[in-house]
Amino acid sequence: MVMKVWWCFSFAFISTVFIGTTVYGGNVTYDGRSLIIDGQHKILFSGSIHYPRSTPQMWPNLIAKAKEGGLDVIQTYVFWNLHEPQQGQYDFRGMRNIVRFIKEIQAQGLYVTLRIGPYIESECTYGGLPLWLHDIPGIVFRSDNEQFKFHMQKFSAKIVNLMKSANLFASQGGPIILSQIENEYGNVEGAFHEKGLSYIRWAAQMAVGLQTGVPWVMCKQDNAPDPVINTCNGMQCGKTFKGPNSPNKPSLWTENWTSFYQVFGEVPYIRSAEDIAYNVALFIAKRGSYVNYYMYHGGTNFDRIASAFVITAYYDEAPLDEYGLVREPKWGHLKELHAAIKSCSNSILHGTQTSFSLGTQQNAYVFKRSSIECAAFLENTEDQSVTIQFQNIPYQLPPNSISILPDCKNVAFNTAKVRIQNARAMKSQLQFNSAETWKVYKEAIPSFGDTSLRANTLLDQISTTKDTSDYLWYTFRLYDNSPNAQSILSAYSHGHVLHAFVNGNLNSGAYLERRVAGLRSLKVQGRDFTNQAWGYQIGLLGEKLQIYTASGSSKVQWESFQSSTKPLTWYKTTFDAPVGNDPVVLNLGSMGKGYTWINGQGIGRYWVSFHTPQGTPSQKWYHIPRSLLKSTGNLLVLLEEETGNPLGITLDTVYITSQ
Repeated sequence: MVMKVWWCFSFAFISTVFIGTTVYGGNVTYDGRSLIIDGQHKILFSGSIHYPRSTPQMWPNLIAKAKEGGLDVIQTYVFWNLHEPQQGQYDFRGMRNIVRFIKEIQAQGLYVTLRIGPYIESECTYGGLPLWLHDIPGIVFRSDNEQFKFHMQKFSAKIVNLMKSANLFASQGGPIILSQIENEYGNVEGAFHEKGLSYIRWAAQMAVGLQTGVPWVMCKQDNAPDPVINTCNGMQCGKTFKGPNSPNKPSLWTENWTSFYQVFGEVPYIRSAEDIAYNVALFIAKRGSYVNYYMYHGGTNFDRIASAFVITAYYDEAPLDEYGLVREPKWGHLKELHAAIKSCSNSILHGTQTSFSLGTQQNAYVFKRSSIECAAFLENTEDQSVTIQFQNIPYQLPPNSISILPDCKNVAFNTAKVRIQNARAMKSQLQFNSAETWKVYKEAIPSFGDTSLRANTLLDQISTTKDTSDYLWYTFRLYDNSPNAQSILSAYSHGHVLHAFVNGNLNSGAYLERRVAGLRSLKVQGRDFTNQAWGYQIGLLGEKLQIYTASGSSKVQWESFQSSTKPLTWYKTTFDAPVGNDPVVLNLGSMGKGYTWINGQGIGRYWVSFHTPQGTPSQKWYHIPRSLLKSTGNLLVLLEEETGNPLGITLDTVYITSQ
């Protein structure tokens, strides 16, 4: 008996005041009250939009909707793994064109916060670090380690110099008013002991030494060294933030989570517009001056960008959904909140603050600048409505809400009162239900003799594939001359899914685990085969030949579709783009687990067979940006790892309905 083990996984280890039509930067400083831009204190509302999670053609509309929603700033991470996938080889094209993205923001009159990291987390592969770092001898990530610090400084300087060459820092007249170094390091600092503290001091010094001319921040870093500003991440920074670690630093909130990222097997996390608005109002009432929504537009995890188990739709419940459509009530409710706060920003920024109780669970936060300039935030933390007296006037406060009085008399906004609702719907435009339109290619199952990479032990998947593929074949030979032998295969893996093929036939199902490292041990009838001769093949033949592209598709022999298919089957067809401008999606509800390409562009991983506790897929619609489509003859290719039915796939469009 010759036994071949194939293992695949899908992931690796584990940012109403009109400003004008164009931002002209200048001197950006800060004090204990707020950021100061060109000598003016600012209350700023910001939103995270990540350039590689949308297309350049989508950027103008996303930024315009953010501005219309009352934002002053767009915040983005910098994705090191996308910009330097191979050491010394940089890529700033297409969706990676960060300079073009920032210039578009500038053209629409908004500022930018640039979160360089370089470690960013962001639910992306390897936390945004390029995999080649793993092979640097002696390297210890995110520590006072000379090898890591060398490469971190080199990339940070690369990005800063790129921004400088395009005159994008505010000190050069550009829109970038803040930069971030590291990311939520306070979560792990203790694990590095003294190396953690010395590293964070070095990181701050290194960043300041890059001389951007704008302030630096560190989020979730209570001990951020001067002059770097420590900032808050979370959902309730008005309650949880310990505050700046110096009286000379402002209170900034870099991540106000508008929902939460979703993983396969789970349902979306729904955070209400009322709760978001309440916590923003409370943060401002407690002298906060900068709030960033993470995410304002989440977008799509194209290609293989997503980290372990994270679905393709990223923060779809944000004010702008995955496709860039407005989600109500979040978008409109927050727009009204921003306008109410901006209408009294002078009083908030320059007035004297007092706070006092209005009842057992009611509080007032009052900013008074003069006898006629006054703003108030009236808070009710009870689960029921109450009527309170403020300045001898009765006010009814809904449960768990804050009322904003820009003149200390009239309520302009209450966080619990939403006025607009909408809903999203899908409309089928095309059914791929004709077998004649599909072609099939069955991935070759390699044998031990086919492999050239050999080792007498089980290799780590990440170190072996170098992140060039989600898939790694483990093959070995087992000879058993018993005529009626029945062997039991026992495999221990830290991967998503393991499939075992015996003599070319599938011999197992999927096994779901929580981490990624590869096949760790294997036994047959109790005999341990962990440390014996193994043959390895990185990736699939279809990947190597790029059969998901127009040119690569001709390199293999495609067959007619049959009703009965096997795992590891490629499917291809062509289609015309639907008319109109509505977003386009693939409904993959009939498929199992795999990967999708449109005209050679990876749309992302799908895992429809992994159901929620309610028995439904976590995601079945997959975004195809309009800019990736031609009017006719679009090439759709899917790699199905299990046994999905492509005849059930539909091409849909997305639209908003009133509710």
